[in-house]
Amino acid sequence: MSGTNQRIDAKRLWDSLMSMAEIGATPKGGVKRLTLTEVDKAGRERFSQWCEALGLTLRVDAIGNMFARREGRDPSRPPVLMGSHLDSQPSGGKFDGALGVIAGLEVMRTLHDLNIQTEAPIELVNWTDEEGSRFGHSLMGSGAWAGVYSLDKVYGLHDVEGVSVGEALEAIGYKGEHKAAPFPADAYFELHIEQGPILEREARQIGIVTGAQAQVWYDAVVTGQDAHAGTTPPSARRDALVAAARVIERVDALMRERGEDGRGTVGQLHVLPNSRNVVPGEVRFSIEFRHPEDAEIEGLAARFPAEAKALVEANGCRLDLKELFRIPMQPFDAGCVELVRQGAAKLGYSAREIISGAGHDAVYVARHVPTAMIFTPCKDGLSHNEAESILPEEAAAGCQVLFEAVLARANRSL
Repeated sequence: MSGTNQRIDAKRLWDSLMSMAEIGATPKGGVKRLTLTEVDKAGRERFSQWCEALGLTLRVDAIGNMFARREGRDPSRPPVLMGSHLDSQPSGGKFDGALGVIAGLEVMRTLHDLNIQTEAPIELVNWTDEEGSRFGHSLMGSGAWAGVYSLDKVYGLHDVEGVSVGEALEAIGYKGEHKAAPFPADAYFELHIEQGPILEREARQIGIVTGAQAQVWYDAVVTGQDAHAGTTPPSARRDALVAAARVIERVDALMRERGEDGRGTVGQLHVLPNSRNVVPGEVRFSIEFRHPEDAEIEGLAARFPAEAKALVEANGCRLDLKELFRIPMQPFDAGCVELVRQGAAKLGYSAREIISGAGHDAVYVARHVPTAMIFTPCKDGLSHNEAESILPEEAAAGCQVLFEAVLARANRSL
C-alpha cells in the first residue's frame, strides 16, 4: 500500500471482526444472527459498547436502525454516512454485512487515533434486517427508513412462529424513539464483500461499484390435489410438484437465455403434505430474476407470469403468483464513485468497476442520499454460507479505501 501515512489498524479491524463473529457462531465456522433475536441484540450491544468507548453519540430509530455520530467541525453540515448490517442468514458467514459495520468502526477509531476532526460530521449505521430471512422482507430497515415500506406494514410482518416485527423490536429493546425517515445527509458509503467470483478471478483488490442490478421477486403457490401415490394413475394425477418443477425449469431457462448477466433463482420450496407416498397437492416457492438492465427485468415481468400459468395449467393445477416487489437498476452517485476510484488509485490497489449482483441497503439509501459502494473479494465468490471467507489483507484494503473516501467527502469544500 502506498499514497498515505494515515493508516487504519489492520489487526484491530480483523480482531473486531472475529469478536463480532463469536456472537451467534456456528459449529461450521459461520454465524447465525437472525434479526431482532437475542443473538442480534448481543451483537448490537457489543457494537454499542465499541461506539460509546469512542465517545460517539448513538441514536436508534423506530425500526431499530442504529446511528453512531462523530461530530464535525461544522455540526450544521449534513453528515457523511457509512455502514451496513450485523444480521445474518440462518447459516451465514462472518463477513456479509459485518465487514461494512466493523470497517466503519475502524474508520472512526483511526480518526480518533490520529486526532482528525473532519469538517462534516460522520455517522456509522447498522441497518436492521438487511437479510430478510426471518420476516421475509430483505432490506427492511433501510427500506422503512427510505419510505419504501410503511412502518405500520413492517411492524405487522410475522416470522414463522407468529412473532411480529413490532413485538420483536420491543422484546430486544430496540424500537427507538427517533423517526425512521430520511434526514439530510451528504453521502453514504458501504463496504461489502463481493459475494461473487469476479474480483477473485481477475485478482483485483477493490471493486468500484457503479450500481446495483434490477430485480423482480415473486411468491408462487401451485395447487393440485393430494392423492395416493400407489393407486392414482397418471391420467388422474394433479401433481403440484411436477407442475412447480416445470416452472422452476423455465426460470432456469430464462436466466440462461440472458447469458452471464442473467440471474433466475428458486431458493425456497415447501411441498405439502410432504409425505413420500402422497402425490403433492400444494407447493409454495419463491422466484426471483435479476439483471443489470431494467429493460430485461421489465420484459421478464411482462412475459413470465403468463408462461408460468400455462405450464401449471397444462399439468392440471392452478397457479397463484404474487409479485412481491420490482426494483429498478440503481445507479450510484458519480461523485461518490469517483472518490472510491481515487482512493483505490492513491493506495495503489488493483481495481475494476463492477455492478452489484446482490441487493444492499445502499440501493434504498441511494434514493435519498448520494451513494457508492466498495467491494472486496471473497474466496470462491461464496456467501450466504458458513464457509464464506476473506483474507485479513482484503478486509484491510477495503477499509483503507473506505477511510479515504469518507475523509475526502467529509472534508470537501462546499
